[in-house]
Amino acid sequence: MSKNYFKILRAGINSTFQDDGRNNLYHIGIPFSGAMDNRNFLLVNKLVGNKLKNPVIEFAYQGPLLKYSGEKINIAITGDVNFTIKRNNDLLNGICYQAYTLEHGDELDIISTNKSVYGYLAVGGEFDIKYQWSSCSVNTKANIGANDGKKLETNQRVNILKINQDLGIKKLDYLNTKIENIRLIKGTNFDYFSENGKKTFFEKEFFVSKLSDRMGMRLEGPKIENIVNTNIKSEGLIKGVIQVPADGNPIIMLSDHGTIGGYPKIGVVISADYDKLVQLTPGSKIKFEEIELSNAETLFKLYDLETQNLISQIR
Repeated sequence: MSKNYFKILRAGINSTFQDDGRNNLYHIGIPFSGAMDNRNFLLVNKLVGNKLKNPVIEFAYQGPLLKYSGEKINIAITGDVNFTIKRNNDLLNGICYQAYTLEHGDELDIISTNKSVYGYLAVGGEFDIKYQWSSCSVNTKANIGANDGKKLETNQRVNILKINQDLGIKKLDYLNTKIENIRLIKGTNFDYFSENGKKTFFEKEFFVSKLSDRMGMRLEGPKIENIVNTNIKSEGLIKGVIQVPADGNPIIMLSDHGTIGGYPKIGVVISADYDKLVQLTPGSKIKFEEIELSNAETLFKLYDLETQNLISQIR
C-alpha cells in the first residue's frame, strides 16, 4: 500500500477522476466523457509537471477536503476556485494557476467554485487508479471508469503511486472569462422548426436551468416551435448537440451524454465555445449565434493555438 495518499474528509459535490476521455466506443453506447473543461484540465497538469493527459480530480461547485500523508508533493488547482491549505495552525489562501507544495499532515480545503461550475485538482505524480477502455474518466450514470465508476466518498483513501521529483513552483497569469453568446452550426433537423421558431432561437435569451449536469444542460426560455415532428427515429448524438423535445425547451448534450436520442436537433455548439459553456451556472443567460462550419473550424484552431500558448508559458 502506498505511503503517499489523501484521506477524504469531505467528498464535495460530484468529485470524480477525469482525463481526456475514451475514444471510439459510441457503437456500444459509451460516450467520450473526460474533463468538462479541457483547457483547465490541460493547464492543471502542466502546472505540476505531469503529462498533459494525466488523470485529475474534477469537482463541481464545492470540492473535497483532503488530508495529505506522505512525502512532499506539488498540487495545483485551475478554474475559478476558492481554496485553502492548512499546515499546523497556519492557514494559507490559495491562488488558482499556481503550484503549491504539500507536506505530511497538510489539509487542502477546496471550498467552492466562484460563479462557475467546474474546477480541477492535479497532483505532481500519478494517482493509483484503474483504467477502463484506456481511460480513467468516471461516468457515474453508467458506473464506468476509475473508483468503480463512482464519485469520491468521505473517508475514502486516494493513493498516489509516484511523485514527481521536480518540486519547482510553476504558475500562470490567467483569468477565466465568461461567455453569453454561444456560437453554433445548424443541426441535422434544423428544418423541423418554423421560421418563427428559428427566429426565437437566435434572437431571444435562454437561461441555464438547475436541471443540468455532466450529461446535459437544460435551458429555460421561449418555446421553440416544431412544425414537423417532436420525435424522430433515434439517431447518434455528439457532444454539444442541441435537442429540442416536445416542451420546446432546448437541451445541450454534454460530456456524459447518451449516444443516441430521438429529439430533433436544431444545432451543435462549436468546440471553441464548449469549455466556457460548461462553466455557466444555473440562471446564467445564453444567446445563440449561427456560424458556418468553415468559421467553426477556424475558431477551434485559434482556440487550440491559444491553449497551447498558455501551456508553453508555464515553466
